[in-house]
Amino acid sequence: MGTPRVSSTPLPGIGIRYDLATRERHRLSVIAHRDGARTLNAYRDDDPDACSLSVRLTAGEAAALVDAMGPEHHRPNLLSTTELGLVAERVELSACSHWNGRVLGESQIRTRTGASVVAVLRRAEAIPSPTPDFRLAGGDILIVIGTREGVQAAAEVLGQE
Repeated sequence: MGTPRVSSTPLPGIGIRYDLATRERHRLSVIAHRDGARTLNAYRDDDPDACSLSVRLTAGEAAALVDAMGPEHHRPNLLSTTELGLVAERVELSACSHWNGRVLGESQIRTRTGASVVAVLRRAEAIPSPTPDFRLAGGDILIVIGTREGVQAAAEVLGQE
């Protein structure tokens, strides 16, 4: 068997799932949650959709397990920026929000919180890098990146009614 292949699947609102089939054909997955936690799953051989083991690990427990697995274990990806102190979160804009129908620039999110809105998901459309004159609408999901505190503050601003 050559190099094992790990596939990844985005889990909107949760994180990313990484799947691996072992040489002995066992199926494993790791869900990397947005908060840094990890869930390790093992699936039954007779039913690949049935989970036989699921263990949720804190970020510290996951790091300890990774360190025990060997030195070539970690490959940072674009969404995993915790080493830099950054997080990316989805923030849904309520129809009751003060910002519903207003332009993004009026919220002064970056100035007030240090976090940036890097994309907006509206229905089945993704709008990358929305400009300050982008008009927000209830139901929009804003992708916000910044420090954990900044992203939380941005969510609070956007949640104002």
